Amino acid sequence: MNRSTFLEEARDIILKNLSNEQFGVSELADAMHMSRSNLLRKIKKETQLSASQFIRKIRLEEAMNLLNESDSTVSEVSYQVGFGSTSYFIKCFREQYGFSPGEIHKETELSLPPQQDTGRQRRYFWPVVAIVGVLLIMAAYFFISKKEQNQSVILEKSIAVLPFNNESSDSTNLYFVNGLMESALNNLQKIEDLRVISRTSVEKYRRTQKNVQEIAQELHVNYLVEGSGQRVGNTVLLNVQLIDATTDTPIWSEQYSREVEDIFELQNDVAKKIADAIEAIVTPAELEQIEKIPTDNLLAYDYYLQALDPYYSRTNEGLEEAIALFEKAIEQDPEFALAYANIAISYYLLEMSQLEKQYTEKINSFADKALLYDSKSAESLVAKAFYYIQTKEYHLALPHLDKALEYNPNSSLAVQMLAEFYSHMLPNTNKYLEYALKGVQLTVASDSITQSYTYLQLSNALVSSGFPDEALKYINKSLDYNAENYFAPHLKAFILFAKDGNIKRTRNLLLNEWKKDTTRLDILQDIGKLYYIEENYDSAYSYFKKFVEAREANGLDIYQQENVKIAQVYKEMGLDKEAEKLFNDFSEYCEGDQSTYKSVNLVWKYAYEGKINEAVEELRIFSKAENYLYWFLLIEDEPLIQPLKNHSDFQVIMQKIKDRFWDNQSKLKKTLESEGLL
Repeated sequence: MNRSTFLEEARDIILKNLSNEQFGVSELADAMHMSRSNLLRKIKKETQLSASQFIRKIRLEEAMNLLNESDSTVSEVSYQVGFGSTSYFIKCFREQYGFSPGEIHKETELSLPPQQDTGRQRRYFWPVVAIVGVLLIMAAYFFISKKEQNQSVILEKSIAVLPFNNESSDSTNLYFVNGLMESALNNLQKIEDLRVISRTSVEKYRRTQKNVQEIAQELHVNYLVEGSGQRVGNTVLLNVQLIDATTDTPIWSEQYSREVEDIFELQNDVAKKIADAIEAIVTPAELEQIEKIPTDNLLAYDYYLQALDPYYSRTNEGLEEAIALFEKAIEQDPEFALAYANIAISYYLLEMSQLEKQYTEKINSFADKALLYDSKSAESLVAKAFYYIQTKEYHLALPHLDKALEYNPNSSLAVQMLAEFYSHMLPNTNKYLEYALKGVQLTVASDSITQSYTYLQLSNALVSSGFPDEALKYINKSLDYNAENYFAPHLKAFILFAKDGNIKRTRNLLLNEWKKDTTRLDILQDIGKLYYIEENYDSAYSYFKKFVEAREANGLDIYQQENVKIAQVYKEMGLDKEAEKLFNDFSEYCEGDQSTYKSVNLVWKYAYEGKINEAVEELRIFSKAENYLYWFLLIEDEPLIQPLKNHSDFQVIMQKIKDRFWDNQSKLKKTLESEGLL
């Protein structure tokens, strides 16, 4: 195969797989029926590029063609040419061409759902998409956060700490070497000027055959830290190097031989020298956090290191094993804040999806001890936040999570929980979308299931904020990664509805999903609601009845906000006593509602009672809210709301609600685009 034929064939294969971000060197070698080593050698000889650089060059050349010849946005083109991250695409494009892709032509506006009504069926609908909640916490657990910075800083200082190799023949030393890697990671995460990939994202590279540039491209980072070490008696031997992934060259390396007693000094030295090599800005407060010694007791620290692997397994067995080891650490050092915090977090994770809670007081007690001994620890603050989440005191949990990010800007626990908060605990669509976007951009999941749920979270945030086209792209990615994703088809049905308002198709899609699993109460109540909004009360009742009976039989406290609509259906069916009970439950729910949506819930309450003036006044209050879900724009012709249309102020208020939403959406779009997040 001569040079031109070889390169042309390789190029053709890459172009055929252009949109597949998983298509890399190994896949190209297989497609060309060559060994990986032969492919690498031949490409290097003929192009002076590595194989991954060659693939990236072709992707970028095609991106240039698309940007010049189409009206696609930078974000759309980045995915069309196989970049999973728009920000990484912008970085690579700038490196190859010397200017950003956005400078080629002004990006066209995203296709948005019409701001005016598109028919009676569309105006009737106000769905509430099933909240994934705590399941997403486990499924997409580690997210990385950065406070607002300009895009170039984020891209230039992105780093991943790869699993360290155990150089000892004694496999029992592995936990100790893993602990060294963990400490290096934790210290770097405390530097706001760095973006640091989480432990779970890098774990899959422990025994990888991929090269540095392939790993960096998959993780969307510019720097990698590699290390190896062992413990010999009372001596710690550690080799560490920092690699510039764009050139595959070490820019700093060091060999350490220290006494175990000096382990914390060693760990701190590694973090500071890596930060210096990258020229990261380290504030005095961050330096104080890095230099903080977790415990003076080395045996306590050894138990702590032993606990980390089972702790990060996130299985019940692993968490229980970790708790026992953390408790041994506390026996050696009763003031070991990190151990207390991790016990509290472990207890929360053990029962977070359980209806009956038995560890609430333990979570509180261990979290308080953690804060007592280290009030500036992100782990201590997150542990206390979990207690408040357990007791549903969300307004008390939020400041603890914000403070955790102050002390550890890359705290994955805090970022994921903030996304959960702003999705439904304390709703704020702007912040929800911001954290979800950053999570997907900055975190690479270690398995397809986790990645699927990560995209699901982002898709829900996008459609809730008025970006249905982008939401559809990510929900399809979610299903590509895991076709069995429990929630994705449910959400996709509503995303499609947001695009065109086809209520019949939406109902049919949900019916198909419900038939696969008739225990799905989230889908069951939505099917009932779809019939309700068409005023098909007989059909609505048949599904609502199943839902209510199952909810009561299982003692579930779910979808209380929907009780007023269910009550209306029951009343239409002549079941006044049952309707009264459901409405009373809804009224009680409204009294305890402290969310942004209390006023709009009161609109339904007063409308049900026939108090038109009161309902319109609550709608007026809601029109002053800053952030709310896209679905609230579609309430005006819902059966319960119909009588309000006779009020002289109703249409003016509804228009104000629509205008405020789309003005906010437009500003949000510009902000996210400027940060490379959309």
